[in-house]
Amino acid sequence: MRYIISLLVLVLFCSCSSKQQDDYVPVPYTLNMPPIFEQKLAPPFIPSDNPLTAEGVALGKKLFFDPILSGTRTQACAHCHRPQDGFSHAFQFSEGANGDLGTRNSMPLFNNAWNYNELFTWDGKEFRLENQAFEPVTNSIEMNGNWTTIEQLLNTHDDYPELFRKVFGNQRIDSTMVVKAIAQFQRILISGNSKFDRYLLGETTLTPQELNGFNVFMAENKGDCFHCHGSDNNPLWTDNDFHNNGLDATFTDLGLGGVTGDPNDNGKFKTPTLRNLVFTSPYMHDGRFATLEEVIDFYSEGLQNSPTIDPLMKNVKQGGAQLSTSDKADLKAFLLTLTDFDFIRNPDFNK
Repeated sequence: MRYIISLLVLVLFCSCSSKQQDDYVPVPYTLNMPPIFEQKLAPPFIPSDNPLTAEGVALGKKLFFDPILSGTRTQACAHCHRPQDGFSHAFQFSEGANGDLGTRNSMPLFNNAWNYNELFTWDGKEFRLENQAFEPVTNSIEMNGNWTTIEQLLNTHDDYPELFRKVFGNQRIDSTMVVKAIAQFQRILISGNSKFDRYLLGETTLTPQELNGFNVFMAENKGDCFHCHGSDNNPLWTDNDFHNNGLDATFTDLGLGGVTGDPNDNGKFKTPTLRNLVFTSPYMHDGRFATLEEVIDFYSEGLQNSPTIDPLMKNVKQGGAQLSTSDKADLKAFLLTLTDFDFIRNPDFNK
């Protein structure tokens, strides 16, 4: 009888303990919103099936910096998206886990919670941030991992099962949970404290050169940059859309057209943000330009015509905007005011 009672107590204890584990409620995570974003932008997009939690963000950060996701266990997401480079990579092409080089420059990862069309990568092939991490993990020239193997490693790991349980409950770890956690971490990567942000808030002033550079940026008869790259009313400094900006007359990389199959999309690539250009060189989808001077020269004198050239490239017949030397220097000075030094130093974003 005493044995039966003891057994019942043990069963009840285990049931209660298991129920307590199942009932764990993650702590909601509140985004640190820059004042300029609150003034100028709609609320960030947080999907209902992957709400931000403190535990989810912490797990995503751990996974982002962990080489366990690569086939060689030597390369993490952070290898190609380094905090010190604005979560891009300071090389034209990134080297994969097996030493292979890709064909596109690594895009910076920040302010993605305001990418309302939810199309990611240079060619828009990934819909939703939750899906963005799937492909690089298994891509043979990137991380070259195998999800079945990775799931086994995570499920038998000393730490990960408990960390995943607190985010997703008591279930076997799978790839969907991994990319959801990584997406949570990516959504908190927010950059909104540049000199120009503080200028808009009335906290600092710009030099005459920087002010003229902004005017060059905005003027349709000069830089005419704002249509694609935003303005003082769009602090993302990108429209998150896809354009053929006149890089080539013929295409070796079809960009969006390679995804949609529509020849009208050939040569179109996602507009990158102009924030943190100090950290995110080289520039363009293939990293062909090493410096901002080269980028500005291209838009001034180097545009190439093609059947899908964007109508916004109004000066393509004359090669570009034909900016003066002083306007070029001023435009660069303005672009540098979009640098957020606090972003790359933020301990919440670094390993």
